[in-house]
Amino acid sequence: MKKNLLYVLAALALIGCGSKESTATQEERVEQVRTTVLQPREIEREIVVSTNLQGYLTQNVAPSLTGKIEHIYREVGDKVSKGTDLVRMDQTQYKTTKISMANLEIEKNRVTQLLRSGSATQQQYDQVTTQYNSTKEQLEFLEQNTYVKAPFAGVISAKNYEDGELYSGQPILILTQIDKLKALVAIPETYFPKFKEGMKLSLTSEIYPGQTFPATVEIVYPTVDPSTHTFQCKIVIPNGKHLLRPGMYVTTTIGLGKAQALVIPYQAVEKLVGANDRYVFINDNGRAKRVAVTLGQRFDQDIEILADEIVPGVEVVTTGQHKLVDGVKINVVE
Repeated sequence: MKKNLLYVLAALALIGCGSKESTATQEERVEQVRTTVLQPREIEREIVVSTNLQGYLTQNVAPSLTGKIEHIYREVGDKVSKGTDLVRMDQTQYKTTKISMANLEIEKNRVTQLLRSGSATQQQYDQVTTQYNSTKEQLEFLEQNTYVKAPFAGVISAKNYEDGELYSGQPILILTQIDKLKALVAIPETYFPKFKEGMKLSLTSEIYPGQTFPATVEIVYPTVDPSTHTFQCKIVIPNGKHLLRPGMYVTTTIGLGKAQALVIPYQAVEKLVGANDRYVFINDNGRAKRVAVTLGQRFDQDIEILADEIVPGVEVVTTGQHKLVDGVKINVVE
């Protein structure tokens, strides 16, 4: 009986020793890594943004008169110059007002003569003149909305009616300017101080490989979107050859001059599982410390990283980081 008790006590002692040895081994775990000491590097600061092109001007041909559409002069795809006839609406009201205008002009001239001879009062003259001016304004309004002309040169991009149909408010035609195009691009707020009106850019399109198209920043919008932390720029693109069209997808690379940046190999950056958060490990007095970072500009196999703790002189783990956890001991090897 005593022998059995001694065996049990011995076994427990061995287990206890084994646990202590295992704990000691775990506490002394050291991972072998390679690191890079961060030093500022001069880079050409640039960002790449993509957007869709728009016609610089787009006009809905929508007269301020309801009624029958007598004739539509143009079809989709037709190029028109400024002042070209586009639509003729029902002319009845215009012609009636034109006759009234002619009669009022005769009456105004007659009262003017009578006023000079003393046979008419100033009040009569004023009444006729007011009616004449009002009818003149109405006639000009009816002329513009009965005989609708192109306000600028462009191409007909949509047609919603046919001759003889009743106009009900939807645009009859849509006129789009294509000699000049525009685009809105969203720029990270970090670069707001660097963007100025008049800045020159170049665009590329997959439709025209190897070809670039000049563009200019026309407007830098003065506010930043708090949800995306971006601001908008309006760029204008000359398009005299009509190679580009509204709706096309284009990319622009915007050069922002030289800058100092902290750059590491892209493979040194880890990604949090199930999220888009990025982090790196740094050597914190012989232990691995995980630091969340924001990615900046990429340079082939290298990437710029940004964080409060990422400063010149920091030692970033570049090899062996996949097996690290926060706080584990590390041994830097050459």
